[in-house]
Amino acid sequence: MNLSVSGHSPSKTDLELEIERLYEKMKILHWTKEDCELIAPLTWEINHLKKEKDAVILAHSYQLPQIIFGVADYVGDSYSLSRQAMDVQADTIVFCGVEFMAETAKILNPEKRVLLPSLKAGCSLAEGISVEDVKNLRNEYPGVPIACYVNTSAAVKAECDVCVTSSNAIEIIKKLDSDKVIFVPDRHMMKNLGPLTGKDIIGWDAECIVHDQFTGEQVQQLRSENAGIKILAHTECDPSVVLEADYVGGTSGMIKYVRTSNEDSYALITECGLSDRLKVEFPNKTILGSCVLCPYMKAINLENTLEVLRSPQPEQIIEIPLDIASRAKASLKKMFEMTSSPRS
Repeated sequence: MNLSVSGHSPSKTDLELEIERLYEKMKILHWTKEDCELIAPLTWEINHLKKEKDAVILAHSYQLPQIIFGVADYVGDSYSLSRQAMDVQADTIVFCGVEFMAETAKILNPEKRVLLPSLKAGCSLAEGISVEDVKNLRNEYPGVPIACYVNTSAAVKAECDVCVTSSNAIEIIKKLDSDKVIFVPDRHMMKNLGPLTGKDIIGWDAECIVHDQFTGEQVQQLRSENAGIKILAHTECDPSVVLEADYVGGTSGMIKYVRTSNEDSYALITECGLSDRLKVEFPNKTILGSCVLCPYMKAINLENTLEVLRSPQPEQIIEIPLDIASRAKASLKKMFEMTSSPRS
Protein backbone atom coordinates (compact mmCIF):
# COMPACT_ATOMS: atom_id res chain seq x y z
CA MET A 1 0.00 0.00 0.00
CA ASN A 2 1.29 3.46 -0.92
CA LEU A 3 2.00 5.40 2.26
CA SER A 4 3.34 8.58 0.72
CA VAL A 5 0.15 10.24 -0.59
CA SER A 6 0.46 12.95 2.06
CA GLY A 7 4.06 13.59 1.08
CA HIS A 8 5.45 11.95 4.21
CA SER A 9 6.43 8.34 4.84
CA PRO A 10 7.07 6.86 8.29
CA SER A 11 10.68 6.38 9.24
CA LYS A 12 11.90 3.16 10.80
CA THR A 13 11.81 4.88 14.19
CA ASP A 14 8.26 6.13 13.55
CA LEU A 15 7.10 2.59 12.86
CA GLU A 16 8.94 1.13 15.84
CA LEU A 17 7.26 3.64 18.14
CA GLU A 18 3.88 2.97 16.53
CA ILE A 19 4.27 -0.78 16.96
CA GLU A 20 5.11 -0.32 20.65
CA ARG A 21 2.13 2.01 21.15
CA LEU A 22 -0.26 -0.49 19.59
CA TYR A 23 1.22 -3.46 21.40
CA GLU A 24 0.93 -1.83 24.82
CA LYS A 25 -2.79 -1.34 24.22
CA MET A 26 -3.64 -4.58 22.47
CA LYS A 27 -1.44 -7.25 24.01
CA ILE A 28 -4.20 -8.10 26.50
CA LEU A 29 -6.33 -9.02 23.46
CA HIS A 30 -3.58 -11.49 22.47
CA TRP A 31 -2.20 -9.32 19.69
CA THR A 32 1.48 -10.06 19.08
CA LYS A 33 4.11 -7.53 18.08
CA GLU A 34 4.02 -9.14 14.65
CA ASP A 35 0.27 -8.42 14.45
CA CYS A 36 0.90 -4.81 15.41
CA GLU A 37 3.72 -4.58 12.88
CA LEU A 38 1.24 -5.42 10.11
CA ILE A 39 -1.13 -2.56 10.93
CA ALA A 40 1.37 0.05 12.14
CA PRO A 41 1.92 1.58 8.67
CA LEU A 42 -1.84 2.05 8.34
CA THR A 43 -2.43 3.53 11.78
CA TRP A 44 0.60 5.81 11.43
CA GLU A 45 -0.61 7.12 8.08
CA ILE A 46 -4.20 7.62 9.29
CA ASN A 47 -3.06 9.54 12.35
CA HIS A 48 -0.72 11.63 10.21
CA LEU A 49 -3.46 12.41 7.67
CA LYS A 50 -5.87 13.43 10.43
CA LYS A 51 -3.53 16.25 11.39
CA GLU A 52 -2.84 17.24 7.80
CA LYS A 53 -6.52 17.31 6.83
CA ASP A 54 -7.85 18.68 10.15
CA ALA A 55 -9.97 15.61 10.82
CA VAL A 56 -11.09 13.69 13.89
CA ILE A 57 -12.28 10.11 14.12
CA LEU A 58 -15.34 9.27 16.20
CA ALA A 59 -15.69 5.53 16.85
CA HIS A 60 -18.41 3.43 18.42
CA SER A 61 -17.46 0.89 21.08
CA TYR A 62 -18.42 -1.95 18.72
CA GLN A 63 -15.62 -1.09 16.30
CA LEU A 64 -12.58 -3.28 15.71
CA PRO A 65 -9.82 -2.86 18.33
CA GLN A 66 -7.41 -1.57 15.68
CA ILE A 67 -9.85 1.29 15.07
CA ILE A 68 -10.56 1.99 18.74
CA PHE A 69 -6.97 1.80 19.97
CA GLY A 70 -5.19 2.59 16.74
CA VAL A 71 -6.81 5.69 15.28
CA ALA A 72 -9.93 6.84 17.16
CA ASP A 73 -9.93 10.25 18.85
CA TYR A 74 -13.19 9.64 20.72
CA VAL A 75 -14.87 6.33 21.55
CA GLY A 76 -18.35 5.96 22.99
CA ASP A 77 -22.00 5.04 22.56
CA SER A 78 -24.54 6.74 20.31
CA TYR A 79 -25.41 9.37 22.91
CA SER A 80 -21.89 10.39 23.91
CA LEU A 81 -20.74 10.42 20.28
CA SER A 82 -23.64 12.66 19.29
CA ARG A 83 -22.68 15.07 22.08
CA GLN A 84 -19.08 14.90 20.95
CA ALA A 85 -20.05 15.57 17.33
CA MET A 86 -21.61 18.89 18.35
CA ASP A 87 -18.34 20.05 19.88
CA VAL A 88 -15.93 19.00 17.13
CA GLN A 89 -13.79 21.94 16.01
CA ALA A 90 -11.97 20.14 13.20
CA ASP A 91 -13.12 20.58 9.61
CA THR A 92 -13.84 16.89 9.04
CA ILE A 93 -15.46 14.11 11.06
CA VAL A 94 -14.67 10.55 10.03
CA PHE A 95 -17.34 8.38 11.62
CA CYS A 96 -16.23 4.84 12.35
CA GLY A 97 -19.68 3.59 13.14
CA VAL A 98 -22.82 3.04 11.09
CA GLU A 99 -24.71 5.32 8.74
CA PHE A 100 -27.35 6.65 11.14
CA MET A 101 -24.56 7.76 13.51
CA ALA A 102 -22.80 9.65 10.73
CA GLU A 103 -26.13 11.24 9.78
CA THR A 104 -26.64 12.34 13.38
CA ALA A 105 -23.20 13.95 13.44
CA LYS A 106 -24.01 15.87 10.25
CA ILE A 107 -27.37 17.02 11.62
CA LEU A 108 -25.80 18.30 14.83
CA ASN A 109 -22.77 19.93 13.21
CA PRO A 110 -23.90 20.73 9.65
CA GLU A 111 -20.91 22.92 8.76
CA LYS A 112 -18.53 19.97 9.09
CA ARG A 113 -17.72 17.46 6.40
CA VAL A 114 -18.80 14.05 7.71
CA LEU A 115 -17.32 10.93 6.11
CA LEU A 116 -18.43 7.29 6.41
CA PRO A 117 -15.68 4.83 5.41
CA SER A 118 -17.94 2.00 4.22
CA LEU A 119 -21.26 2.04 2.39
CA LYS A 120 -21.98 -1.36 3.95
CA ALA A 121 -22.19 0.19 7.44
CA GLY A 122 -25.97 0.11 7.73
CA CYS A 123 -28.20 -1.12 10.57
CA SER A 124 -30.98 -3.72 10.67
CA LEU A 125 -33.02 -1.50 13.00
CA ALA A 126 -32.69 1.61 10.84
CA GLU A 127 -33.60 -0.44 7.78
CA GLY A 128 -36.59 -1.93 9.61
CA ILE A 129 -38.84 1.14 9.54
CA SER A 130 -39.73 3.77 6.93
CA VAL A 131 -41.14 7.29 6.94
CA GLU A 132 -44.47 5.88 5.73
CA ASP A 133 -44.54 3.45 8.64
CA VAL A 134 -44.17 6.32 11.12
CA LYS A 135 -46.84 8.40 9.39
CA ASN A 136 -49.23 5.45 9.50
CA LEU A 137 -48.62 4.99 13.23
CA ARG A 138 -49.31 8.67 13.86
CA ASN A 139 -52.57 8.43 11.92
CA GLU A 140 -53.56 5.28 13.79
CA TYR A 141 -52.76 6.74 17.22
CA PRO A 142 -53.47 10.49 16.98
CA GLY A 143 -52.07 12.54 19.84
CA VAL A 144 -49.75 9.79 21.08
CA PRO A 145 -46.10 10.96 21.24
CA ILE A 146 -43.62 9.07 19.08
CA ALA A 147 -40.17 8.33 20.49
CA CYS A 148 -37.71 6.93 17.98
CA TYR A 149 -34.60 5.02 18.86
CA VAL A 150 -31.41 6.68 17.63
CA ASN A 151 -30.95 3.62 15.39
CA THR A 152 -33.14 5.20 12.71
CA SER A 153 -32.55 7.20 9.56
CA ALA A 154 -32.56 10.99 9.56
CA ALA A 155 -35.82 10.89 7.59
CA VAL A 156 -37.51 8.79 10.28
CA LYS A 157 -36.17 11.01 13.07
CA ALA A 158 -37.72 13.96 11.24
CA GLU A 159 -41.18 12.40 11.65
CA CYS A 160 -40.85 11.72 15.39
CA ASP A 161 -41.31 13.86 18.49
CA VAL A 162 -38.17 12.88 20.36
CA CYS A 163 -35.15 10.68 19.78
CA VAL A 164 -33.80 8.38 22.50
CA THR A 165 -30.75 6.17 22.99
CA SER A 166 -30.28 3.08 25.13
CA SER A 167 -28.69 5.28 27.80
CA ASN A 168 -31.63 7.67 28.19
CA ALA A 169 -34.74 5.91 26.81
CA ILE A 170 -36.18 5.06 30.23
CA GLU A 171 -35.67 8.59 31.57
CA ILE A 172 -37.17 10.30 28.52
CA ILE A 173 -40.18 8.02 28.12
CA LYS A 174 -41.00 8.44 31.81
CA LYS A 175 -40.95 12.22 31.32
CA LEU A 176 -43.29 12.24 28.30
CA ASP A 177 -46.68 13.64 29.32
CA SER A 178 -48.69 10.66 28.16
CA ASP A 179 -49.59 7.26 29.59
CA LYS A 180 -49.26 5.84 26.10
CA VAL A 181 -46.11 6.20 23.97
CA ILE A 182 -45.20 4.95 20.51
CA PHE A 183 -41.64 3.61 20.46
CA VAL A 184 -39.97 2.59 17.20
CA PRO A 185 -38.46 0.47 15.80
CA ASP A 186 -36.99 -2.15 18.22
CA ARG A 187 -39.59 -4.72 19.30
CA HIS A 188 -37.46 -6.15 22.11
CA MET A 189 -36.63 -2.75 23.54
CA MET A 190 -40.31 -1.80 23.32
CA LYS A 191 -41.26 -4.82 25.45
CA ASN A 192 -38.54 -4.00 27.98
CA LEU A 193 -39.47 -0.32 28.25
CA GLY A 194 -43.06 -1.01 29.31
CA PRO A 195 -42.34 -2.42 32.78
CA LEU A 196 -39.29 -0.18 33.19
CA THR A 197 -41.27 3.03 32.58
CA GLY A 198 -44.80 2.15 33.68
CA LYS A 199 -46.09 3.34 30.30
CA ASP A 200 -48.24 1.61 27.70
CA ILE A 201 -45.74 1.23 24.86
CA ILE A 202 -46.90 0.80 21.28
CA GLY A 203 -44.11 -0.62 19.19
CA TRP A 204 -42.86 -1.77 15.83
CA ASP A 205 -41.44 -5.09 14.63
CA ALA A 206 -37.75 -4.58 13.87
CA GLU A 207 -34.79 -5.94 15.78
CA CYS A 208 -31.03 -5.72 16.07
CA ILE A 209 -29.53 -8.72 14.30
CA VAL A 210 -26.94 -9.02 17.06
CA HIS A 211 -29.07 -8.73 20.18
CA ASP A 212 -31.87 -10.81 18.67
CA GLN A 213 -29.58 -13.85 18.90
CA PHE A 214 -29.41 -13.98 22.70
CA THR A 215 -31.82 -16.03 24.82
CA GLY A 216 -32.65 -16.32 28.49
CA GLU A 217 -31.57 -19.96 28.43
CA GLN A 218 -28.11 -18.96 27.22
CA VAL A 219 -27.78 -16.51 30.09
CA GLN A 220 -28.88 -19.14 32.62
CA GLN A 221 -26.25 -21.54 31.29
CA LEU A 222 -23.60 -18.81 31.36
CA ARG A 223 -24.37 -18.07 35.00
CA SER A 224 -24.34 -21.76 35.96
CA GLU A 225 -20.90 -22.19 34.38
CA ASN A 226 -19.40 -19.04 35.94
CA ALA A 227 -20.18 -18.75 39.64
CA GLY A 228 -20.49 -15.18 40.89
CA ILE A 229 -20.37 -13.57 37.47
CA LYS A 230 -22.37 -10.39 36.87
CA ILE A 231 -24.54 -10.44 33.76
CA LEU A 232 -24.85 -7.12 31.91
CA ALA A 233 -27.45 -7.12 29.13
CA HIS A 234 -28.32 -4.56 26.47
CA THR A 235 -31.88 -3.22 26.39
CA GLU A 236 -32.13 -4.42 22.77
CA CYS A 237 -32.17 -8.02 24.03
CA ASP A 238 -35.27 -10.18 24.33
CA PRO A 239 -37.15 -9.77 27.65
CA SER A 240 -36.15 -13.34 28.61
CA VAL A 241 -32.53 -12.14 28.64
CA VAL A 242 -33.34 -8.97 30.55
CA LEU A 243 -35.08 -10.98 33.29
CA GLU A 244 -31.88 -12.96 33.89
CA ALA A 245 -29.51 -9.97 33.95
CA ASP A 246 -27.97 -8.15 36.91
CA TYR A 247 -27.87 -4.92 34.93
CA VAL A 248 -29.81 -3.75 31.87
CA GLY A 249 -28.84 -0.72 29.80
CA GLY A 250 -26.72 0.60 26.97
CA THR A 251 -23.00 0.30 26.42
CA SER A 252 -22.15 3.42 28.45
CA GLY A 253 -24.09 2.03 31.40
CA MET A 254 -22.27 -1.28 31.13
CA ILE A 255 -18.92 0.50 31.14
CA LYS A 256 -19.90 2.52 34.21
CA TYR A 257 -21.11 -0.64 35.97
CA VAL A 258 -17.78 -2.39 35.41
CA ARG A 259 -15.83 0.73 36.38
CA THR A 260 -17.67 1.26 39.67
CA SER A 261 -18.31 -2.34 40.75
CA ASN A 262 -16.00 -4.33 42.98
CA GLU A 263 -16.91 -7.66 41.39
CA ASP A 264 -14.21 -9.67 39.63
CA SER A 265 -16.02 -11.01 36.56
CA TYR A 266 -18.62 -9.75 34.10
CA ALA A 267 -20.42 -11.15 31.07
CA LEU A 268 -21.51 -8.63 28.44
CA ILE A 269 -24.63 -9.65 26.53
CA THR A 270 -24.04 -7.37 23.59
CA GLU A 271 -21.83 -7.04 20.51
CA CYS A 272 -18.36 -8.51 20.99
CA GLY A 273 -16.51 -5.26 20.36
CA LEU A 274 -17.43 -3.85 23.76
CA SER A 275 -15.72 -6.73 25.55
CA ASP A 276 -12.48 -6.04 23.67
CA ARG A 277 -12.59 -2.42 24.76
CA LEU A 278 -13.26 -3.29 28.41
CA LYS A 279 -10.55 -5.96 28.54
CA VAL A 280 -8.05 -3.23 27.66
CA GLU A 281 -9.52 -0.57 29.95
CA PHE A 282 -9.98 -2.90 32.96
CA PRO A 283 -7.13 -5.44 32.71
CA ASN A 284 -7.56 -6.60 36.32
CA LYS A 285 -11.15 -7.71 35.77
CA THR A 286 -12.43 -10.75 33.91
CA ILE A 287 -14.60 -9.77 30.95
CA LEU A 288 -16.52 -12.38 28.99
CA GLY A 289 -17.75 -11.30 25.58
CA SER A 290 -20.47 -12.78 23.42
CA CYS A 291 -18.40 -13.40 20.27
CA VAL A 292 -21.43 -12.17 18.30
CA LEU A 293 -20.29 -9.62 15.73
CA CYS A 294 -22.21 -6.85 13.99
CA PRO A 295 -21.42 -7.14 10.27
CA TYR A 296 -22.36 -3.49 9.77
CA MET A 297 -19.95 -2.21 12.42
CA LYS A 298 -17.23 -4.54 11.21
CA ALA A 299 -17.56 -3.16 7.67
CA ILE A 300 -15.30 -0.35 8.89
CA ASN A 301 -11.59 -1.17 8.84
CA LEU A 302 -8.23 0.58 8.68
CA GLU A 303 -8.03 0.29 4.91
CA ASN A 304 -11.32 2.04 4.11
CA THR A 305 -10.73 4.57 6.88
CA LEU A 306 -7.42 5.50 5.28
CA GLU A 307 -8.98 5.68 1.82
CA VAL A 308 -11.85 7.92 2.91
CA LEU A 309 -9.34 10.29 4.49
CA ARG A 310 -7.19 10.30 1.38
CA SER A 311 -9.88 10.70 -1.24
CA PRO A 312 -13.55 10.31 -0.22
CA GLN A 313 -16.01 9.24 -2.88
CA PRO A 314 -19.21 11.32 -3.21
CA GLU A 315 -21.33 8.55 -1.67
CA GLN A 316 -19.06 8.49 1.41
CA ILE A 317 -19.77 12.16 2.15
CA ILE A 318 -22.88 12.47 4.30
CA GLU A 319 -25.44 14.93 2.94
CA ILE A 320 -28.97 15.42 4.31
CA PRO A 321 -31.71 17.58 2.76
CA LEU A 322 -32.19 20.76 4.80
CA ASP A 323 -35.87 20.13 5.57
CA ILE A 324 -35.19 16.63 6.88
CA ALA A 325 -32.12 17.78 8.81
CA SER A 326 -34.03 20.62 10.47
CA ARG A 327 -36.89 18.41 11.66
CA ALA A 328 -34.58 15.58 12.71
CA LYS A 329 -32.50 18.06 14.70
CA ALA A 330 -35.62 19.07 16.62
CA SER A 331 -36.11 15.48 17.83
CA LEU A 332 -32.44 15.27 18.83
CA LYS A 333 -32.53 18.64 20.57
CA LYS A 334 -35.53 17.51 22.60
CA MET A 335 -33.56 14.41 23.61
CA PHE A 336 -30.73 16.54 24.95
CA GLU A 337 -33.18 18.80 26.79
CA MET A 338 -34.89 15.82 28.46
CA THR A 339 -31.68 14.02 29.47
CA SER A 340 -30.56 14.98 32.95
CA SER A 341 -26.82 14.67 32.40
CA PRO A 342 -24.37 13.67 29.65
CA ARG A 343 -23.36 9.98 29.47
CA SER A 344 -19.78 8.91 28.95
